[in-house]
Amino acid sequence: EEIFGPLLPVKTYESLDEVLSYVTERDRPLGLYVFTHDKQNEEKLVMGTVSGGVTVNNCVFHIAQHDMPFGGVGASGMGHYHGREGFLELSKLKPVHTTPMFDGTKMFHPPYTAKHSRLFKLLLKVKR
Repeated sequence: EEIFGPLLPVKTYESLDEVLSYVTERDRPLGLYVFTHDKQNEEKLVMGTVSGGVTVNNCVFHIAQHDMPFGGVGASGMGHYHGREGFLELSKLKPVHTTPMFDGTKMFHPPYTAKHSRLFKLLLKVKR
């Protein structure tokens, strides 16, 4: 359960598989905080769960790193803010395509006529 406040729930467990089950059976968390000295356990938790982000051995730097993307997945939100990813997420590219007054590409679109057939044959001869 996500808590937006100065509380940090601490959950005990008997095995790493119990932790994985606990996390994966619920909505995807915004942040997953892993405290371990064991690199294999860290890797198993990072690879075995889906979350907005993972912070290892800390519970503040997840949001405090302004150059690292911050955002959720699923019920915890979509997208990112902070860093380059946040800039791209909150930016809107505006594609503009201008077609000239005489559009030479129209001759390549159906419906095709005998005139098209002659033109295509001519173009094939020119290519050779």
